[in-house]
Amino acid sequence: MTQINVTVDGASYTDDVEPRMLLVHYLRERLGKVGTVVGCDTSNCGACTVHLDGKSVKSCNMLAVQADGHEVTTVEGLAHDGELHPVQKAFHECHALQCGYCTPGMIMQSIDLLNDNPHPSEEEIRVGLEGNLCRCTGYHNIVKAVQSAAGSSAGATS
Repeated sequence: MTQINVTVDGASYTDDVEPRMLLVHYLRERLGKVGTVVGCDTSNCGACTVHLDGKSVKSCNMLAVQADGHEVTTVEGLAHDGELHPVQKAFHECHALQCGYCTPGMIMQSIDLLNDNPHPSEEEIRVGLEGNLCRCTGYHNIVKAVQSAAGSSAGATS
């Protein structure tokens, strides 16, 4: 076992973990952060995307021990004082989901995209999200949601 110290959604945790435990399993099984979804276990779909020190990472492709000493933000950590994050709100308002399975990862990647480029074009949004797959939609409303969030004054920043 290896001891890690990690901050997740603003709370500090010290835990003993198996050195081979994936971050996605640590978040879900140990901390109950089930909004971080296991989609493919191969980093192809992006459903497990979280922020590590403010940058998006695929948590199925990262060991929990690699998060030691870092800050992780999950989709559950985005809302503040009962208010959805502007990107979450835009996804809701623009109907940017169907089954919702990819939505947490799409939201986390969208926030990272908007942090890097606050006013992306449609093409830049599509390129910025290409590591996140949705099997239900045609991406039209997802792109629309990111454009809507970009138009709000606080579209990014987790």
